Amino acid sequence: MNWNVELEIAHKLAQMRGWLEQERAGAVRLRGVDWFAWATAGASCSPSQWAECGCAEVLVTRDAAYILTDAAEAQRLRHEEVRGSWTWQVTPWMQPRLAELREHFVQHAAGGRPVLCDRPGLHERSLPAALREERLPLLAPEQARYREVGRLAAAAASEALRAARPDWSEQDLAGACARALWSRGLHAVYVLAAGAERFERYRRAPPAASPLGERAVLALCAQAYGLCASLSRQRRFRPARDGMGEADATILALEAVALDACAVGHALSMVYHALDSAYAYAGQPDTVQEFRQGGIAGYRSPEVAAGAHTEIALKEGMALAFHPSLPGSMVEDTFVLSGGRLDNLTCDPDWPAATVQGRLRPLTLELP
Repeated sequence: MNWNVELEIAHKLAQMRGWLEQERAGAVRLRGVDWFAWATAGASCSPSQWAECGCAEVLVTRDAAYILTDAAEAQRLRHEEVRGSWTWQVTPWMQPRLAELREHFVQHAAGGRPVLCDRPGLHERSLPAALREERLPLLAPEQARYREVGRLAAAAASEALRAARPDWSEQDLAGACARALWSRGLHAVYVLAAGAERFERYRRAPPAASPLGERAVLALCAQAYGLCASLSRQRRFRPARDGMGEADATILALEAVALDACAVGHALSMVYHALDSAYAYAGQPDTVQEFRQGGIAGYRSPEVAAGAHTEIALKEGMALAFHPSLPGSMVEDTFVLSGGRLDNLTCDPDWPAATVQGRLRPLTLELP
């Protein structure tokens, strides 16, 4: 199918109207920035990547599709963000009864039937889990946008690490990475940078004023079109004595066990248990209980965290990002299940790599 934005939005509107029939509801209301981006094919309704809800909402009934916002934001959203044939319900921003008027409009549009909402308020019903899971397999145009986000995020990480120096602080490296992300049009959801000393003690900590020293570890999550791409890379400022490096070989072998378990039809918990077994084999038992390991990715990071009892089945089109770590080493990329295999969205072809279990995986960059 040759997708365009209008076709993608129409497909999702039909999907939501199917939910109305299934749940005998009158409207679907999407408040969250993640759901807004999903419904509008990548539009943003908030300047802040930490906000749960933004300046606009989506409201879908059986015969109409609305963008709910106020006059202070409507012009920018129309010109720069939202595409497609939406009906705009714009309220003066200074209206003292803005919230009350919007609620009245929503209830009227629903025709007295229940309102399904991702973040339900009074008199609203939560979107059932089965409906929330329907957004996890990504459509072809979503995957195409995700590849762009992943490619740019990987290039930003590479730029920052190649420029780094041993006397830089962790904050210097995080700042360089944030600048590289913003210069490529990406929002920095988080940027974690660690030097040799602190990474031995903390696997995923905010950057501090400590110097990088002999080694730097950079982990980031970048967002555009509402989609979150995560990755981590490492740089050593003096060559390892053993070629690939024992730490690289160990962490990549451990990661391969988890990635091998990422197959259509497998439960997400299978990946968790595969990681648990791999950690035990590497002499690091109980690590999955001490650190988060990632999970299904997409419009949130993660959409669903991997755990011992997350029985959601992996499907074609789902994105996955895991970040296994060992003392002194970590690895992460964002993949999508496509054609029965894992397609790496955050691969930088110019970064040193090795083939592990048929996949090209990043090595530690060694530059003096």
